[in-house]
Amino acid sequence: MDLDETDRRLLRALQRKGRMSNGELSEQVNLSPSACHRRVQRLEKEGLIRDYVALLNARKLGVPTTVFVEITLQGQTDEVLDSFEKAVSRIPDVLECHLMAGTADYLLKVVAEDTDDFARIHRKHLARLPGVAQMQSSFALRTVFKTTALPV
Repeated sequence: MDLDETDRRLLRALQRKGRMSNGELSEQVNLSPSACHRRVQRLEKEGLIRDYVALLNARKLGVPTTVFVEITLQGQTDEVLDSFEKAVSRIPDVLECHLMAGTADYLLKVVAEDTDDFARIHRKHLARLPGVAQMQSSFALRTVFKTTALPV
């Protein structure tokens, strides 16, 4: 789908504040409310807008610790990959799982209360994942920059 500058303005505005009313959005992007609504519906239908979510404060929810876990599997057959992906997707503390090119097969982003809580997550969940040959964890000391907004 070809995006014009108005579509891009809509997407940028919604990434900053997805909960604004159609009236607010139409004012921000300089469109009539009906034209704005039609364009947003088209962007949703085309799959450019995938979902609307609330971004929560991890610190206030008691999970301020972010751990990146590199996982190397024993093999890369479809069965091993599928089994691992199915199991890791059921761990509530894992926010992201990426199949990687490079030294590790997967990179996980995990949240925890603290190092003791991560030890529990590791023992109860990560150490039991199927097909794992090696695991290396790195704790984030501080988040310097974080966004969910894609460049549009």
